[in-house]
Amino acid sequence: MIQRYTRPEMGRIWSDQNKYQCWLDVELAASEALAYLGLVPAEAAAALRAHAGFSVDRIAAIELEVKHDVIAFATAVAETMKEKGQAEHSRWLHYGLTSNDVVDTAQALQIRQASDIIQAGLERLLSALKTRAYEHKNTIQIGRTHGVHAEPITFGLKLANFYDELRRNADRFARAAEEIRVGKTSGAVGAFAHLSPESEELICKGLGLRAAPVSSQVLSRDLHANYVAALALICATLEKIALEVRHLQRTEVREAEEPFAPGQKGSSAMPHKKNPIVCEQICGLARVVRSNLQAAFENIALWHERDISHSSVERVILPDSTILTDYLLAKTAWLVEGMKVNTDRMLANFNATLGIVFSGQLLLDLAEAGMLRETAYRLVQAHAMQCWETGTSFKQAVSADPEVQKHLTAGKLEETFSAARQLKNIDRLFERVFA
Repeated sequence: MIQRYTRPEMGRIWSDQNKYQCWLDVELAASEALAYLGLVPAEAAAALRAHAGFSVDRIAAIELEVKHDVIAFATAVAETMKEKGQAEHSRWLHYGLTSNDVVDTAQALQIRQASDIIQAGLERLLSALKTRAYEHKNTIQIGRTHGVHAEPITFGLKLANFYDELRRNADRFARAAEEIRVGKTSGAVGAFAHLSPESEELICKGLGLRAAPVSSQVLSRDLHANYVAALALICATLEKIALEVRHLQRTEVREAEEPFAPGQKGSSAMPHKKNPIVCEQICGLARVVRSNLQAAFENIALWHERDISHSSVERVILPDSTILTDYLLAKTAWLVEGMKVNTDRMLANFNATLGIVFSGQLLLDLAEAGMLRETAYRLVQAHAMQCWETGTSFKQAVSADPEVQKHLTAGKLEETFSAARQLKNIDRLFERVFA
C-alpha cells in the first residue's frame, strides 16, 4: 500500500524487517521445541536463540541469485551464525521444515499483530459512536426513506444504528482473527513425514498459536478469505457512515459535516467550498478492500497439496487490506469524534414540509377513531399532496376538514402532530443497543 494511506504502526508489521523477524521467530520456536523432544541438540537450539540474525539487504542479495526467498533467508541467517563462530549449530536451522511451514506460520504472527491494531481501532470508533449517540439521543431529525422525508427519528438513533452494526463487525472480526491464529509444520504434503503432530503443537504453542488440525503444505485458504471478508464488512460499515455524512453535508441539507480545520482549503477555484473529502476517501478506499475479497476467495482452490498462485496475491491483499482497514477506522473515528452537528438545521428540515411527515400517524388515529382505513388513506393523501404542491400547512388543512373534525378532537389532533409521541421508545432502544 502506498505511504499516503499507511499508518506507521501497521506499516511496520508488513515491513520486510518484521516479516523476516517472524520467520526467525518460527525457526527458533521450532528448534527449541525439537530440542525439548530430543530431535535437535539443546546446545544448538540455545546457540540459535542467542546468535541467529539476518540482514534484509543480504537476504535480498542472495534471493537475486537463488530465486527463492526462504532459502535466501536461511542462508543469510546461517551466515550470521558463522560470523559469530556458531557455524556448527546452523545446520539445525530449518530442521525438518519445508518453506511454507515457516511462511504460513509466520504470516499468522503478522496477522495477529495486525489484528491487535484493528481491534483497537474498532474499540475507538465504537466509543466515539456511543458518545455521540448519547449526546444526540433526543436531537430531532427527519428520517428519510428513498431520500424523501418520512417520519421523525433522532440523530442519536441514527448513530446507535451505526454502533450496533459496527459491534457485530467487531464480533465477526474477533472470531475471524481467532480462527486464523493457527500455524502448521506438517511438511511438504501435510503428512508429517519428518516431524510429528506433537512437535507441531509444541512449536505453535511457543508462538502463541494453535496447530491447524490438518493441512497440506499450506493452511487452507478459507481461513484467509474469511479474515478478509471480516475486514471488507468493517469497511462497508465505515463507508455507510461516511456516505451518510456526505448526504447530510450537502448544501440543501447541511445537518452534519466533517471537521474542517483552520487554514484548510476546500477548492482551488471556489474559496467558499467545504467538501466532504475524507468521507469520499473512506467511501473510495472501502471499495479496494471489498475488491480484495474476490482475490481471497479465488485463493482457496489450489492444485493438489500446494501451488503458489495464492502467494503473490497475499503479498498484496493481506497487507493492503489490513493497512486500509486500520487507516479507514482511524479516519472514521476522527470523523465521528469531530463531526459538526447542526441541530437547528435538523429541526428546520424536520419542519420544512409543514407537518406532512405526520400523515402516517393521522391515518392510524382516524382508523382507530372509526374511519375505514381506505377512506382515511384517501383523505390524508389528498391533503398531503395538496400541501406538498402548495407549500401550505398540513396540520391546518386537516384541522379544517369536517370529516377529520368528526372523528378527532382538537386535543387528539395535537397528539397526532407530536414528535415526542413517535419518539417515545428512544430510551428503550438505547437500552437495547448499549446494555
